[in-house]
Amino acid sequence: MPVQQTDQRLILTHPNGSSAEVLLYGATVVSWKTGTLMPVERLFVSSKAALDGSKPVRGGIPIVFPCFGAPSHAEHARLGQHGFARNTTWTFDSVVKDEASGVSVRLTLDPTASIKAKYDRSFHLGYVVTLGEHALRTELHVTNTSLDNLEFQALFHNYILAPASEVLVFPLQNKKYYDKTETSEEGRNTAKTETRAGVDVRKFTDSVYEDAGEKYEVTWPGGGIEIKVGGFKDVVVWNPQEGGSKIGDMEDGGWERYVCVEPGHVRGYARVGPGGTWVGWQEM
Repeated sequence: MPVQQTDQRLILTHPNGSSAEVLLYGATVVSWKTGTLMPVERLFVSSKAALDGSKPVRGGIPIVFPCFGAPSHAEHARLGQHGFARNTTWTFDSVVKDEASGVSVRLTLDPTASIKAKYDRSFHLGYVVTLGEHALRTELHVTNTSLDNLEFQALFHNYILAPASEVLVFPLQNKKYYDKTETSEEGRNTAKTETRAGVDVRKFTDSVYEDAGEKYEVTWPGGGIEIKVGGFKDVVVWNPQEGGSKIGDMEDGGWERYVCVEPGHVRGYARVGPGGTWVGWQEM
């Protein structure tokens, strides 16, 4: 069976060996393996991560919606960090595709009572995960079911399993970015220009690149991942380094084993009119 469902997750398998696992809680992809004889895990999930729906998952691919970081839009004022998509249980809607080329599943999220208590907007989210032999594609569909324009931010918080001391992210040279590690608000809101050909995370890194392009390469000795995107104009590169020891659900030294490269629309807001649908996607 290319799609198996348990109480808490969906398991997608490809006949040539690749696989993916998606929690219904947060619609979070918590595993993606590629390879035929000995499939290799491509995503980092902390061994201390909660996988029981008690809090957002530390690792995999959490979905950020409708705000990135602390809320900055008036409509998001009562929301917590990164919004509610990553810590709400989604509904398994359907198997979209089941072919030799790959298998796709769709999950959906509509306003729940707990969401309505904090966010007074009508919407419908669809999330499509497609597993191919060598690729994983995720698509977020945001439909505005209200009578007014809907403004939001969205992002895929990819935790890529990689040696943090050796990883480089391309091609961000000459791109404008905002350095969230700056100690002052003025510093965090002042644009810088990236001078490095390859961006490393050997020190605490939390950088938001604006209008960053549609393809990124994450490389390290002996490995790498290419990320193609659509609908996402920005990308965030993050690794806390030793500061990760202060994160309660981060395993010891976990920050040494991943880099977050996160396509999103987080500088300003995406806007969709009444009845319209916005789509943001990535393929790794």
